[in-house]
Amino acid sequence: MIQRFNAWKIGAAICACVTASPGHAQNFPTKPVRIVVPFAPGGANDVIARVVSQRLMEQLGQQAIVENRGGAGGALGADLVAHAAADGYTLLLANPGPNAINPALQPKTPYDPIRDFSMITLMAVSPQILVIHPSMPVRSVKDLVALAKSRPGQINYGSSGIGAITHLAMEFFKSRTQTDMVHVPYQGANLALTGLIGGQVSTMFAALGSISNMLPSGKVKAIGVAAIKRTPLLPDVPAIAESGIKDFEVVNWFGIVGPANLPRPVVDRLNQAINRVVQAPDTREKFAALGFEPRGTTPAELERHIKSEIARWSAVIKTQGIKPE
Repeated sequence: MIQRFNAWKIGAAICACVTASPGHAQNFPTKPVRIVVPFAPGGANDVIARVVSQRLMEQLGQQAIVENRGGAGGALGADLVAHAAADGYTLLLANPGPNAINPALQPKTPYDPIRDFSMITLMAVSPQILVIHPSMPVRSVKDLVALAKSRPGQINYGSSGIGAITHLAMEFFKSRTQTDMVHVPYQGANLALTGLIGGQVSTMFAALGSISNMLPSGKVKAIGVAAIKRTPLLPDVPAIAESGIKDFEVVNWFGIVGPANLPRPVVDRLNQAINRVVQAPDTREKFAALGFEPRGTTPAELERHIKSEIARWSAVIKTQGIKPE
């Protein structure tokens, strides 16, 4: 009995080695690849996944299918991928919510954002833009800080919800500028922008893609880009760092990760294919129209980026006393 059991264990180990062998991985992919978007259709995450998936088939020779699995601020979709087979056929559209903010905000998040994933590439970033209602008597970030200090607790700011990047961006801003503004959470970015346009709130951080068509009409006014330097997509708006708030950077970012322990040849194949798509002229043009700056990084660079994001938002959540809903 013991001999038969040992023989079974040896056979299983051999099968596992063959399955994960470099030769097997180098044949990847032999069937469609699934990209899980951990949010409902129609948002920025969904759009960027579909832009990339359309061209990825040309690079992989297989379809790249986008599957929306929304819920729990992105945690449901992220958890699905974290526990998927480590074969490269189930990937996650990673972003700040499920991969950096949720684990700090929700202690019972069922996955570790680093340990439970294989890093592949950072595809694009979109800096948050500090916008104000046009009636606000300010023209710059310095003016807003001065006004907020002269009226502590009297200026309202909107966000797309507690724990959203639009919320944490302003809490980060408040902590760095020692100002006191009142949070008004909405159920989504569009509602928050509607509140800003209507004057129910005076200011907020917003994604560039969501406000680009509002700037020419003057419905909202952009006074700062949450980046170390100006974005080429909005070159006339100063970086917040130019106002003396050093190292102030808040970007919405979009990466691709897979389950932990993906074979290295699979990671390399996906990294090269996705980076080629991201750097293609037509993709760059589509990204620019949506307010995204293309990247295309190594897996190690993506891991460093996510670790820095986790550290940033963990500190903001702790110092500002932010609690989940």
